[in-house]
Amino acid sequence: MNLEQRVYKKLLEVPKGKVTTYGELARAVGLKNGQRVIGRIMNKNPYPVVIPCHRVILSDGTIGGYAWGEKVKTKMLSQEGVKISNGKILDQKIIYRF
Repeated sequence: MNLEQRVYKKLLEVPKGKVTTYGELARAVGLKNGQRVIGRIMNKNPYPVVIPCHRVILSDGTIGGYAWGEKVKTKMLSQEGVKISNGKILDQKIIYRF
């Protein structure tokens, strides 16, 4: 299994209504300081409906980028019950730790 497949498989563990960070996901697949690598992998996600790359945020709680724009990412997260204000999640307790 290549790195992208490992990352996508691990991301499937994040339940609806929760988010994880790029760094948390990197550590979960054995990458030290691999946040940028995770970002590039998320950007290439061939199955965005199946593999929920919109659930990956920055470590400071801001939602970060998304291939289809931050507005779309915010809407998708909001529809899952994630509370967001000014581009930042409001409840750090929803961050999923592997």
